[in-house]
Amino acid sequence: MQSTNVPMSIGESNNTNHCTRQQLQELLQNSFGELPMLLVSNREPWVHSHCDNGWIEANRPTSGLVTALEPFAEATGGTWIAHGSGNADRCTVDEKDAVNVPPDMPQYRLRRVWLSKAQVEDYYSNLSNRGLWPLCHVAFVAPLFEHHHWQVYREVNQRFAEVILEEAAGKPALVFIQDYHLSLVSRILREANPNLITVQFWHVPWPNREVLRTFPYADELIHGLLGNDLLGFQSKSHAHNFLDAADRLVEARVDLEQEQVSQNGHRTLVGSYPISIDFDYWNEIGASDEVDLSMKQWISELNLETDQLLIVGMERLDYTKGLMQRLHAIDRLLQLDPSLKGRLQVVQLLVSSRGTISEYRILRQEIEALTRQINRRWADGGWRPIQLKIEDRSLIDRVALLRLGRCCVVSSLHDGMNLVAKEFVASRSDGDGTLVLSRFTGSAQELTGALLVNPYSVEALAQSMQRALLMPERERRMRMTQMRKQVADQNIYQWGSSIVSDIQRVRQRKALKSDVSTLTV
Repeated sequence: MQSTNVPMSIGESNNTNHCTRQQLQELLQNSFGELPMLLVSNREPWVHSHCDNGWIEANRPTSGLVTALEPFAEATGGTWIAHGSGNADRCTVDEKDAVNVPPDMPQYRLRRVWLSKAQVEDYYSNLSNRGLWPLCHVAFVAPLFEHHHWQVYREVNQRFAEVILEEAAGKPALVFIQDYHLSLVSRILREANPNLITVQFWHVPWPNREVLRTFPYADELIHGLLGNDLLGFQSKSHAHNFLDAADRLVEARVDLEQEQVSQNGHRTLVGSYPISIDFDYWNEIGASDEVDLSMKQWISELNLETDQLLIVGMERLDYTKGLMQRLHAIDRLLQLDPSLKGRLQVVQLLVSSRGTISEYRILRQEIEALTRQINRRWADGGWRPIQLKIEDRSLIDRVALLRLGRCCVVSSLHDGMNLVAKEFVASRSDGDGTLVLSRFTGSAQELTGALLVNPYSVEALAQSMQRALLMPERERRMRMTQMRKQVADQNIYQWGSSIVSDIQRVRQRKALKSDVSTLTV
């Protein structure tokens, strides 16, 4: 709890202990036990799909967002509102479009929002992922801003808001909204039901004011987000970018010292909450017998020799991840150190995504072409430096690959956080391995034991990979020990605890304001 004598900035916590899932859930129950909780995201935590054998299968998507939010839903027995995207989703809901999940041991409700294919195309693929995504990541890919896409984005946000209001039924509730797909929802909710406490976490970077101004609807975007009582970002710099935009692009009063924005009598607290992972979960998987077996299978599949040095890359296929720069750096690494020929093995595991978007299809073609070119240049007998795998692998297989790597490279050009870096650290139950990490990730502000690099510099990236491969074991272990402690202490439950603590402050402030209004009357 926050001291009443020493003020703390929004998003900070004086609790440095290793917070657990149980502790977060107890905090949630004690804080909001009587207040209904509505979690809202585009992605759903459980997807129902038809199987070839005629059965319906329920799957939990691999998602940092799902991992972060499920403790909130389970602790409160709340309702999670999300787009129903599975081809069997409609077959599994009740008359209110809801289903209890998880399937084996239900702990909360999943209320599905139905969208047409055209709405998904314009709201999700176009406005969100071809407009806001490149805008926020400053990825030097021209954002696509079309008025029709913005109109559909508004429609979908309105639809989500209607479902939330339906669930709240005019009563007080805590609404926790996620990310850039739903930036207009909180404003609609505030105007319809002022009894709601609305909180939103923006998972991606928030661009600086000059970049944001290129978005034709920037003022409406900011107005929408100012409907929240609490608005969270991954880092202080992103939070300050938002405060600056609110100060200069809309009519509002910004208090930088208190990190809040006042508009039309309503105050929005703005804070930073670096998201994380469940360290214990990843650590236990990394030390499991299943991972040991998978490591042996990888060694066989990759034809790894005992003296080979393995570099691992693992992410979603996306132009923000610096994949082309990484491939060029591997080419340069072999030029810098010819002794690595035959000894270096790079495995790049990619999950294909957003394949309907042309920029992603073109990127895949470019990555495949450059990989072939580099492999042809350096091939020696049966050895090729890069093995590119664009495929889905199980969690056990992914962790096993991370365990095998002498080095993991995260070369994102811009990332709100990047949880792969933290997953690599947490899965290294052996205490070994090095991390080459882009300076332009949120993770770089926490993982001080990583080798930080500018991913736009192919030379610097190649040199960092060379240093990581040749680093003495004693230094590798010292750096890894430091990073593992950082991820363990600042885990996903600490993230949730920090947000809950600040929601309590918001709630107390609103209650005080209500009491004052009553006395005045």
